[in-house]
Amino acid sequence: MLKRHNKVMLLTLAASLSVTSLVACSSKSNTPASNNAAPASAAPAATTSGPKPELKSLQIWQKDDYNTYPVAKFLEEKTGYKVQYDMLPQDKAADKLNILIASGEPYDAVTTGGTTDFKALFADYAKKGALTDLGPLIDKFGPNIKASVDPAVLEAAKVDGKLYAIPTKTISFAGESLYVRQDWLDKVGMKAPTTLDELVAVLKAFKEKDPGGNGDKNIPLTIKSEAMFINNIVGAFGMPLFWNDVNGKLTPRIMDPAFKEYVTFASDLFKQGLLDKEFAANKDATAKEKFTSGRAGMIMIHWADVPVVNDALVKNNPNAKANYIPALKGKDGKIGLSAATGFDRITFIPKASKHAEDAIKWMNAKLEPATFKEMAIGQEGKHYTFKDGAYTPIQPIFTDERNQANNFLMGTDDKNYPTYWQARVRKDMRLFDAWNFMNTIQPENTRVKDPLGLAPYLPEFSKNFQQLNTMVGDYTTKLIFGAEPISGIEAFQAKFKSSGGDASYKEVNDWYATAKK
Repeated sequence: MLKRHNKVMLLTLAASLSVTSLVACSSKSNTPASNNAAPASAAPAATTSGPKPELKSLQIWQKDDYNTYPVAKFLEEKTGYKVQYDMLPQDKAADKLNILIASGEPYDAVTTGGTTDFKALFADYAKKGALTDLGPLIDKFGPNIKASVDPAVLEAAKVDGKLYAIPTKTISFAGESLYVRQDWLDKVGMKAPTTLDELVAVLKAFKEKDPGGNGDKNIPLTIKSEAMFINNIVGAFGMPLFWNDVNGKLTPRIMDPAFKEYVTFASDLFKQGLLDKEFAANKDATAKEKFTSGRAGMIMIHWADVPVVNDALVKNNPNAKANYIPALKGKDGKIGLSAATGFDRITFIPKASKHAEDAIKWMNAKLEPATFKEMAIGQEGKHYTFKDGAYTPIQPIFTDERNQANNFLMGTDDKNYPTYWQARVRKDMRLFDAWNFMNTIQPENTRVKDPLGLAPYLPEFSKNFQQLNTMVGDYTTKLIFGAEPISGIEAFQAKFKSSGGDASYKEVNDWYATAKK
């Protein structure tokens, strides 16, 4: 297990480092638009004449094939561009992306998640010269991009004063939390836990009373391997985010005074057999299968996964029921579910692209107001109804033809999309109930927004984030697994600081001091 982690780390580092040498050899033919390009007032790409090249786009993972999804056909008709879509893997997406960028795969657009780790990775690519400067292209071919995307969000996507990505703005909400078998709770005569002590009591009851009848295969709590910081639980230790405010300073989890308490707690869960003994090897799908097959009583999942998880669960056990537990309280009343801010996803154009101009024309055409709305939620009367200011999906066609539409976004109509978006959480009442519980019913103070979400490009932070996050993640997993002694935390903290942690801390807090004013 540990050897596998080390191999992945070395592969990731090698791929990332080779980006620099790749860019040094890049052809000048991959640079931005020529000087005789059309002015900013030019018509959107959908109405320009002349043959259009087929574009190649790398997207985030989804369960459906992008190329056959109805939105792809709609966009081809409206923009005039045929696009070949590829996907990043569901697990270890950053590792695969590093390899593709380093190898010079000629994608015309790459869309990743917009979380802190991917934001830092994107900035690192830009700094190493692996990406196309989009500013001149957007000036010439992107009037809809300029009119639609929040200027503050575009500003936050700049690296050294240049715009290297079109960000899709986050609609801020809490996403992941702990999801529990309600019928198991009923069988053991307990309510959903609200504190860490109550959580332990519930997991012990699941182990000792085995309400699922699994015998030695029974798993009280399962998580995926990347979830060593278990959302909801880690919030009860005051660390819901990668970096949290500790006495007015943004502090990475490994340097947080609560880190030792958290890993001691999680390690105790593991030692007692309350946390899946195979968690370090679990892929996302593996953890979900353990829950839906009836082997696990609790799992950490995103509310967007609730309908699919429930369908699989009920198929295996028609009497099964599941719900989210409340945000757990720790000592001193600490509580928190992470709520993203800033970028939902990021779209950039690698230097290896052969069609950078056309890629921007295509993205601009997608943001023509009527095209964008129909891409996002379909046609009124066919895919949705609109009444009293609210969009309500018409089923099953909305789910069939627009369920994955959000994965085609490359920037949004930021004034109107938050209203259009409400149709998405109403497409399935189980989905709405899950989202509503975390984001409306739960008190406002349970949702902790990431202060780094709209931070500008921070060179030291961006350069070090992925490596440091991998270091901390692997080390935390080893601590929980019992492969490293908790007594060694201080020595690891010193290693973290000398590996870029100190430089990142200073840079982040120099910015944070001004951002709080």
